[in-house]
Amino acid sequence: MPGWNFADAWEVVAGKIPDAQCQVQGDRRVTWGEFDRRANGVARTLLDRGAAEQDKVAQYLQNCPEYLESMYGAFKAGLVPINTNFRYAEDELVYLWDNADCVAVVFHSTFTATIERIRDRVTKVATWLWVPDPADDSPCPEWALPYQDAAEAGTAEAVVAPWGRDGDQLLMLYTGGTTGMPKGVMWRQDDLFRNICGALNPRFREDPVDYDVVAGGVNGPGFKGLPACPLMHGTGCFTQLILLTGGGSTVLLEARNLDIEEILSTVERDEVNQLVIVGDAFAKPILRALDANPGKWDLTSMFMIASSGVMFSEESKQGLLRHNPGMMIIDAFSSSEAVGMGQSVSTAGGTSGTASFQLGENTKVITEDGRLVEPGSGEIGRVAVGGFQPVGYYKDPEKTAATFIEFEGRRYSCPGDWAQVEADGALTLLGRGSVCINTGGEKVFPEEVEEVLKTHPSVRDAVAVGVPDEKFGEAITAVVEGIPGEAVDPAALIAHVKGKLASYKAPKHVVAVVTIGRAPNGKVDYKRLKAEAIESLGLS
Repeated sequence: MPGWNFADAWEVVAGKIPDAQCQVQGDRRVTWGEFDRRANGVARTLLDRGAAEQDKVAQYLQNCPEYLESMYGAFKAGLVPINTNFRYAEDELVYLWDNADCVAVVFHSTFTATIERIRDRVTKVATWLWVPDPADDSPCPEWALPYQDAAEAGTAEAVVAPWGRDGDQLLMLYTGGTTGMPKGVMWRQDDLFRNICGALNPRFREDPVDYDVVAGGVNGPGFKGLPACPLMHGTGCFTQLILLTGGGSTVLLEARNLDIEEILSTVERDEVNQLVIVGDAFAKPILRALDANPGKWDLTSMFMIASSGVMFSEESKQGLLRHNPGMMIIDAFSSSEAVGMGQSVSTAGGTSGTASFQLGENTKVITEDGRLVEPGSGEIGRVAVGGFQPVGYYKDPEKTAATFIEFEGRRYSCPGDWAQVEADGALTLLGRGSVCINTGGEKVFPEEVEEVLKTHPSVRDAVAVGVPDEKFGEAITAVVEGIPGEAVDPAALIAHVKGKLASYKAPKHVVAVVTIGRAPNGKVDYKRLKAEAIESLGLS
């Protein structure tokens, strides 16, 4: 059985509504016919440059039409798209592209200088496709190919590689997770399609695979969705895969930073139906703008706000609903390797507690000793989701075995979230069992930050913890034990980390302590140190 493949599905959509809008960014408009032809050009270029079956193609891009277009081109050619966090520093990029075995990188021109410094360290990459950035006027380097040339060479004739297409072909999503260095979550396209698209159309979860079902769901232009978060993250990417499969249109922002005015103005201008955000990090500033400017923006086109990846308080949800009572807010409890663990739906007048979710249809909560947590028992356990799930982590059988477990004869993804099951069956999320810090939707593993902190000459020992932050959910805080006689300079420490890691991994605060207080086995009490940091900073 061939299984679902996004390229096959999107070709059906393009065939039905070639003149309908597919992507928007500012004044730029891309129709479904153009989207399809340009992806054919990208696919043909990658194949002509020697890409082999299931070779990896990285998107090193800010949000732009070329992001989803190059993914589509990779799918057409039977290649594997790889997300790349554009905030990564040089060593992180080298690790990612080497670990993923990337043979091609599609990159924004603003990243040219960074790539030039590391090209000799990523020798597997044979093809560099250069995408001009409106904010950057540098020319295409001689070692790269202009993306536009590749895309414009495409025709309406579908590009199919000699090895064809099927549902076993992969999409890989790299995630920081809770284990330090990023790891590639391998999703068979068939499993991902059935999981995320099947949530809206149950027929996509049934056999046999029949692309007439895709065609039957597209009777004209679909919904317009605005991912205010990066496409490089699962929340931004997966929501758009669903949208496009229904013949929708992705509306992209032009600003590189969070611009609330642009978000709300774009919703109004393009009559956006679905807004995708990342919890309170987006919701609170949006709500402040709406409260300060009542009636300024017409939001009546919106029927849904979707969020995943970080805490989204019920107070923020109800505040947003006051400005558009006709919409719903869907807060999904998911991760890159465990989609569909639960969700919370809020409507005007309807409330649910913060971090409270209804269990997904294939979700269970399992105690440390391998029992099912009974509703209302007060026990806690790890959240596990069955059904359609990833193959595992790329080139990491040990982490795969630890995350993808067997329970009662079925396979479950169990990434490390702990929860209680209330008497009514609702899930109360308690957080990761590890000490992973979630800051603005980015997952940061403390040990990575700590190792860099400890290389500073004034530091004897250091621990990184997350403290409450209104904007980012959690702010990384360095708890530092200095070298006796050496002064701890917070600004110097923060700059030191920024020189080694992506800026979002650098501490926002530095708290000096007399001693970290490690146990004889070298372990630290993160809970105690976090409490001390919160008290020292005067946070609640």
